Amino acid sequence: MPLHVTPVNRNLQTRVTFMLLELEDLFIVLGAAAIMNVVGHFVGGEVAGMPMSIVLQYGVPLLMVPVLMAFKYGKPRGYVRDLACWYMKPHAYCAIARDREIRSAYLREE
Repeated sequence: MPLHVTPVNRNLQTRVTFMLLELEDLFIVLGAAAIMNVVGHFVGGEVAGMPMSIVLQYGVPLLMVPVLMAFKYGKPRGYVRDLACWYMKPHAYCAIARDREIRSAYLREE
């Protein structure tokens, strides 16, 4: 009985992608779909003969995929996560501005 060997990819730096988006980006699309599902229940009206709730539930997440693909073109792995973390943390825009977190002086006067 011959031994069957299957090749195994051992490259740990290979990106897991689906439709040219990383797994983290697909969580963004699914989260937007869940939010639009809730918002769609409270919105009335029509757009081009279609109910607004259907447009929000299906149109927004479907349009997010090509927008994210175009936005992430040529960017490194984890770009959206790093961008969100950068916007969430406080920034120092001016070196002269007084820091609110520092309570004691750097230099002592003698």
